[in-house]
Amino acid sequence: MALFELDRDETVAIIKMTGGKNTQNTDFMVSFSEMLDKAIGDESVTAIVLTATDEKSWSQGLDLDWLAKCISQKRFEEIEAFMIGMDRIFTTLLTCPVPVIASITGHSFANGAVLASYCDFRFMRTDRGFFCFPEVDIDIQFTPGMVALFRHKYPGPFVNEMLLTGKRVTAPELEKLKVINKACTDSEETLKESIAFAKTQVKNRATLAEMKRKLNLPVLNVMENDNPGYFKVQFKG
Repeated sequence: MALFELDRDETVAIIKMTGGKNTQNTDFMVSFSEMLDKAIGDESVTAIVLTATDEKSWSQGLDLDWLAKCISQKRFEEIEAFMIGMDRIFTTLLTCPVPVIASITGHSFANGAVLASYCDFRFMRTDRGFFCFPEVDIDIQFTPGMVALFRHKYPGPFVNEMLLTGKRVTAPELEKLKVINKACTDSEETLKESIAFAKTQVKNRATLAEMKRKLNLPVLNVMENDNPGYFKVQFKG
């Protein structure tokens, strides 16, 4: 079964995560990278919307079963390769020449919430789904680049509470804090609003790419300079 599908609405590319809970592992990373490159490589695309087809989940983060198996079998190089691959995806999202809108249509936990955070804009449904960083409760550390991203994008007190408590928050709470652009009534409206917003964001590709690079430079620098060493220490076995 395919983990992603690519659709179009006029000049908006719609990348759909189709893997149920959309937990992230090597297969997810490779498939998403290919789909993202395909969407960006189409010069007629003016924006990307990232959504999911599952009724309950947008992305519930790292595939913990896959991670546990890698650790038990001492496949630490595979974990490191996954993290490096996800960093490439995150870098692409921060620098790509079209806006990327996360249409959060269900639970967005852990690396799922991280993925949404690397997008330029976020819309989220109100009737179902939480946004949460539960890493503190499952003994997983964020990379230096992720922490830099949270500090760069979100209000300081929000980052402090979310990372240190693992609190679950809803779309209306996130809208008040301007973490998301809009809280929508349900999944259908969330996607509709995301696409409608995407259609208003037709920019010159070169200009937008350079604007995004400059805007996100503090995060990109941390990812480039600090993450590789962190990966070596964490996944040396």
